[in-house]
Amino acid sequence: MTLSVKPINLFEYEKLAAKHLSQMAWDYYTSGAWDEITLRDNRAAFEQFKLRPRMLVDVSQRDLSTTILGNFIQMPILIAPTAFQCLAHPEGEIATAKAAAKLGTVMVLSTLATKSLEEVAAVGELGTNKSPQWFQLYVHRDRGLTKALVERAYAAGFTALCLTVDAPVLGRREKDTRNQFALPANMELANLATLTDLEIPRLSGESGLFSYFLEQLNPALTWADLEWLQSLSPLPLVVKGILRGDDAVRAVEHGAKAVIVSNHGGRQLDGAIASIDALREVVIAVGDKAEVLLDGGIRRGTDILKALALGAAAVLVGRPVLWGLAVEGEAGVQHVIELLRDELDLAMALSGCATLQDIDLSLAIRLPVVDKKLP
Repeated sequence: MTLSVKPINLFEYEKLAAKHLSQMAWDYYTSGAWDEITLRDNRAAFEQFKLRPRMLVDVSQRDLSTTILGNFIQMPILIAPTAFQCLAHPEGEIATAKAAAKLGTVMVLSTLATKSLEEVAAVGELGTNKSPQWFQLYVHRDRGLTKALVERAYAAGFTALCLTVDAPVLGRREKDTRNQFALPANMELANLATLTDLEIPRLSGESGLFSYFLEQLNPALTWADLEWLQSLSPLPLVVKGILRGDDAVRAVEHGAKAVIVSNHGGRQLDGAIASIDALREVVIAVGDKAEVLLDGGIRRGTDILKALALGAAAVLVGRPVLWGLAVEGEAGVQHVIELLRDELDLAMALSGCATLQDIDLSLAIRLPVVDKKLP
């Protein structure tokens, strides 16, 4: 489908996406845990930070390129791992991977993908714009399952493992409970479905593979298990789901090359701190021992600029990618990321920053909350 009038920002994409998705898919993608306080805070917290632009700086030539884990990318905007992308578009993760490759940035593929990691990896090999791909992973109760997924990811050419650590159990999303969320009969968890030695039950009301995955979440996982995980391949480890400086230090001490400050998009512990509010503490704690990235609440180029000013090396974008995918498939994903890239470029120019290296802590300030009540 070709849009007669293209959206001009991510909020317009979100409104359009609601018209393209089933109610169950829309609720699954948009929902947060319990009262959705953290989901809302992820956005609201960005508004508390204000920018302090520099004047009379030559910004006639700007460069948004950078390196993450030694890989060159065209912009500090990565595509976050999101599950079940075929709910948004038949090509699902394939379309997203194509857009990432064209834009020269990283796609992080979810374990809960509806296209297999081999299919997605093959997309990254197309054309001259091969971009690095990361594989998002949970350490399962069945170590054989984890080992098989890591070995497949390494063999397929993924360049990093992204371990999600904020889901020892699944958060409660009441919209999904009300809807009795289930994958359509023609859709499956492609990365698990190809493991033919698994005995997968078929349960009433939901996909047997998804039920199997939920049973495989391992609440006994500790930092000590990271050593075993890294023994499975030479891939660098990225730890996603960090909201505290001391946890960030532990991640680095146990081998992480990068940490992602994230609260799982507000989908796990409701009332958890907003990602942007946790960022500075993590950056200070880690220092130069690992790269720090931010996930959660990014909707404008100015959000990215604030995150970079607070010390993030790059940001990850999740839900808006799904809006683009639902509206126009690969072209929609590409346009969503282009909108963010162009907004960041404009914000940098207006802030006196020609390169990412020009962005520093002096650019962003958090104003105190003022009590507006009359005495």
